[in-house]
Amino acid sequence: MSDWPVVVGQKPRLGETLRSYTPARVGLGRAGSAIATEDQLKFQLDHALARDAVQARLDVAGMLDGLRRLGLEGVTLRSAVEAGPGERQSYLRRPDLGRRLGEESAPRLREIAAQSSERPDVVFVVADGLSALAVERHALALLTAVTGLMAGEWRVGPVCVVSQGRVAIGDEIGALLGARLVAMLIGERPGLSAADSLGVYITWEPRVGRTDAERNCISNVRHEGLTYDEAAKRIVMYLHGAKLLGATGVGLKEAVALPPGESK
Repeated sequence: MSDWPVVVGQKPRLGETLRSYTPARVGLGRAGSAIATEDQLKFQLDHALARDAVQARLDVAGMLDGLRRLGLEGVTLRSAVEAGPGERQSYLRRPDLGRRLGEESAPRLREIAAQSSERPDVVFVVADGLSALAVERHALALLTAVTGLMAGEWRVGPVCVVSQGRVAIGDEIGALLGARLVAMLIGERPGLSAADSLGVYITWEPRVGRTDAERNCISNVRHEGLTYDEAAKRIVMYLHGAKLLGATGVGLKEAVALPPGESK
């Protein structure tokens, strides 16, 4: 309480003080029995931004171009959601379709795997999820930070860019490419304080049927949340921990994943 601003003859405004510490809607202004106009308009704006993020289409061509500039091989895939004018609504109403590859994508990965002489250690998957905005803003910057920390000690497969994908589609992709690990970068469900939050899901020995309990998650990667450098350090930490333990998910905690002598 002692660090609150003090104005002579005026009491501190509790709502303003709390809002300086959190983006959450606390201490909203009142106009009689209603919410103040400023707060009501801010709510409507954030709601519109969240809806737009859910409906946005991923710029696949732009993502592939960005990957090429980073020196990374990219491959485009689709989920089982049928392409067409209503594909986004199908994706939202049928989560199961977003978890599996489409008919043309699976054979393409089998062909890539057959042409490769080595099994990749890790495959990065980039999927629109529920916020293509988050992917377009943060995925390339995060991949830049991650690959910079990996320093050539990992065999990295092609980066798979998936349209209309859910988290579990990474399991099928990783299995078809024979990867030991898959790291899924995906747009998280927008909230009323963040429409562009990127999540990362790491799974050891991916295969169809893996559960969320068998993954490790890093969330809230964005300018106002977890920085690219911090997220990259956590990703690499989990990759090393998974290789050491032979597992991800509930069996792999940060205390296990951290190298000896390091702390968070």
